[in-house]
Amino acid sequence: MSKKEGHGLAAPVGSRESEEVTAKKAAQPDTATLSQLLSSRRLRITGHRLAVLRELSLLRSPVSHPELTERLLPLGLDRATVYRNLLSLTDAGLIIKTQLGDNVWRFEVPRGQPREHGSHPHFVCTDCGDIACLPAGSVTLNAKGVRERVAEVQLRGQCQSCARN
Repeated sequence: MSKKEGHGLAAPVGSRESEEVTAKKAAQPDTATLSQLLSSRRLRITGHRLAVLRELSLLRSPVSHPELTERLLPLGLDRATVYRNLLSLTDAGLIIKTQLGDNVWRFEVPRGQPREHGSHPHFVCTDCGDIACLPAGSVTLNAKGVRERVAEVQLRGQCQSCARN
């Protein structure tokens, strides 16, 4: 996630942030669906838990606890509340906790089945810190012994935006 996202500032029309806001409005998960998801995992349905799950489901890449707290601050959620909800959602298997080599835990809603989530790699830009989930088939491991034991694949390099600058 870009460091500039989530500050509540109006994004210029045609910018990546403007497109994300438009996509969020169109992809906004409804409360009934999120409530059903929580109850299917025997979690109590609370406004805070719904807010955390809704925000994570709108994001395309993993987000850290401080980044998510900043995004949810306008809703009145403090750091401790966000953290407790992240832990309970992770324990219930509704979100994935991942560490991308920088000693920062990030959280995301798995796309597809949670067990399949580990099969897709992440790309981390070494300049701006952006993180992107890559399609599951975009990286192939050839060594059979390695394939059976890999927990997570991470690629590092320069994103297209930074490469242009």
